[in-house]
This record gives sequence, C-alpha cells and structure tokens, in this order.
Amino acid sequence: MADFEQITRQIHMTGPDTMPHLTAYPDSLILIGTGRSAFAFRLTKSSQVIKVFFPAFRHIAAEEAEIYKTLADNQFFPTLHATGDGYLVIDYIPGRTLYDCLREGIPITDEHIADIDDALAHAAAAGLNPSDIHLRNIMITPTGEIKLIDPARFRQQKHCTQWEDLHQAYEKFYKRKLFPKKLPGFLLEFIAYLYKRRKSITLHTPNKAIH
Repeated sequence: MADFEQITRQIHMTGPDTMPHLTAYPDSLILIGTGRSAFAFRLTKSSQVIKVFFPAFRHIAAEEAEIYKTLADNQFFPTLHATGDGYLVIDYIPGRTLYDCLREGIPITDEHIADIDDALAHAAAAGLNPSDIHLRNIMITPTGEIKLIDPARFRQQKHCTQWEDLHQAYEKFYKRKLFPKKLPGFLLEFIAYLYKRRKSITLHTPNKAIH
C-alpha cells in the first residue's frame, strides 16, 4: 500500500495559499486536474487518485472525506480509500465529463439524466444536500455509467438549483432535433458566465414589498 503521507510531503506549492503554483511532485504521480481548492493526481500503475488541497483549503479534506463515507453505498460516486492532513484518496474515474461530451459531440441520453437524478436522490436520502452540480463534475465512463465527483459542498444549507437548471436545459433545448450536440468551448464558457451572472443578480435583488 502506498505511503500517502510520504507522497504528499513531496508535493510542493508556492504563491498564494488560495491559488498556489505547483512547483514539484514525485514521479509516482500524474497531474490530472486543478480545481478551485485542490490539485488532483493519479497514482501511476494504480486506479486511485490523490486529491491534495491548497493550504487555505486543507480543512476541506476532512469534510469531503466524511461526505464520501456517507455516500459509501451510492454506486454513482467514487469510493474513498484513505484520508489524511490536507488530502484524500479516491477511485480514478476514466471517461468524459458532461462538459467534454458537449465539446466533443458525445451523446447525453435520457438514461444518463435519470441516473444523475437517482444519484442525487440517494445522496439526499442519506441526509446530504447535493450542491454545486455542474458539467465538469458529472462523468460518463467508457461503459456508459454515470459517476459524480467533487461532492465537497453537499453539506451546505442553502438550496442549490444548478442541477435543476441543467436538467431543464437538457429537456428544453438539448433534446430538440435541431439543437447542436457539439458546442465550442468558448460558447459553453459564455453560457456559464451568463448563468452565473443571472444567478448573482437574482440572489442580490431585494424582494419588493407587495402593497
């Protein structure tokens, strides 16, 4: 079994604690992603990923580990293998995110959407509050299975409508025969920008009194 503590000590970052620069990491790791709070590495010759959090977000590792433990019986989420100070180890999930599928023209089906609904319903039944569900944390594996990653915000209290909005967009737009199934990245980013802006305006607009 890998010595994860030793591995993490060989990962070096410099710069701001909230968004550091990765300066060094061991040959036993392959960098596969950089998120808002962590670097994700695949362990070579392994089907595991070690997620190492930025200094400002090290506390999230323990919180996310507890969420993965709560989701242990949910087939749509990776399995947690280990956790420690500022890191956690989960399954490596091969495949494409929904964002990748839209960029590459890979079909997203009703069965995929139903599986995502099922995954989130099971998470809610386990006492969690599925939140921050977006195109980059939903994956379709090479065998067509749905996997959700990055459930760090599943314990927040406020109601998140992101998946409801995505589901509605799928039904209203994506399923139409003339709707393009392959979209350029700049367009997806622009749509995401408009969505975030609209949500921000909605959240900050005071309710008008009814007379």
